[in-house]
Amino acid sequence: MSDAINAWHYFTSPVYKFDKPEFLKDATKVCTEKLAEVKKTTKLDDIYPLYNTGALHTDERMHSLVDYILKTSWNILNDQGYNMDVYRMEMYDFWCQEHHYRSGHEKHFHNSVISGFYFIDTPPDGCKLIIHEPRSTKEFVSLIERDPSQATYASNMINFIPESGTFMFANSWLPHSFTRNLSKKPFRMIHFNVGVVYSPLTATVI
Repeated sequence: MSDAINAWHYFTSPVYKFDKPEFLKDATKVCTEKLAEVKKTTKLDDIYPLYNTGALHTDERMHSLVDYILKTSWNILNDQGYNMDVYRMEMYDFWCQEHHYRSGHEKHFHNSVISGFYFIDTPPDGCKLIIHEPRSTKEFVSLIERDPSQATYASNMINFIPESGTFMFANSWLPHSFTRNLSKKPFRMIHFNVGVVYSPLTATVI
């Protein structure tokens, strides 16, 4: 008879998904306007055919969306075990990206606490979100996976297919990338990074 093995699972890397199509109309309108302004003065790069807007979180039309992101980020961190009673949330970055044919984004992470995306236009064969293994030592000694199409403890990356009107949140230390857009239609999303300010006397959810 084989010995029973007790396993404890620590240091997990959660990824959160929320379907919120009610923000899509205003987000699409603001991003379309701001991208049109960028295109007047910016030439599309041949290697990374991508347009980036400036910061959009101060636009009044985005207030509800930004408020939702800040509150959701607070709740995520609070549920993870952080003492969020002594912090207030602050939007670090909030901008729109438009990836054209063959545009993508290499593996990276952000200097904030929560990072995420709100997907606007997600054509078939568009960019896919990849979440990468954050433990560099695990990657260094990684073995061959039995079935790379399955998400297991052996996986070094997980693929997600973005959907319009969907949010995805993760801790900012979790590396991510986007595959190249293989569609002739643009792939659009809002990318955001949320930080905190230590404020034990005045901290609120937002």
